[in-house]
Amino acid sequence: MSDITERLDHLKKTIQEDDFLQGKGLSNEVNIRMFCYSPKDEMAVRSFAERLENEQLKCNVQIVDLYETFLSICEDMDILEGIPEMEQDDGKEFLEEQLTNTIDAKVFSEKIVNKFSSDKDLLLITGVGKVFPFMRVHALLNALQEDMNDKPIVVLYPGTFDGHYVKLFNQLKSNEYYRAFNMI
Repeated sequence: MSDITERLDHLKKTIQEDDFLQGKGLSNEVNIRMFCYSPKDEMAVRSFAERLENEQLKCNVQIVDLYETFLSICEDMDILEGIPEMEQDDGKEFLEEQLTNTIDAKVFSEKIVNKFSSDKDLLLITGVGKVFPFMRVHALLNALQEDMNDKPIVVLYPGTFDGHYVKLFNQLKSNEYYRAFNMI
């Protein structure tokens, strides 16, 4: 199944199944799944997530865009408006270092967990590529699994996951993450 539309349709069907939502067949592992896709299909995946948010499904899905989460964290810290000036004055590398040191995976995880509604059955994470390099999905999933181990998490991931390593955009250095399972 290689056509992105077919794969996304299959994903929509799968996330509504009771066995999936209950994590059956995972041998007591955490219910974290990676839906990997080619970066060239990003716009189709974004469109899918937008449509999914407005559809009547058999389950309640909460969609979290990591870039929107990042901006929200910056607003909470009252630094969002100062970022362009900091980049201009101190350079892109300095800005990246400051932001990644200040807004780590735990901060992201806390924001997501606090925003997650208890009536939701599933967390769907989008915007992985948009938030790079400020947040790496393997670090976020490590932080999230502590607080979200009773709800399934699906990551829409523009890259590859071989069961041990995630590789963003199919080009960047692989990062180890072995707790998730591939979907479709």
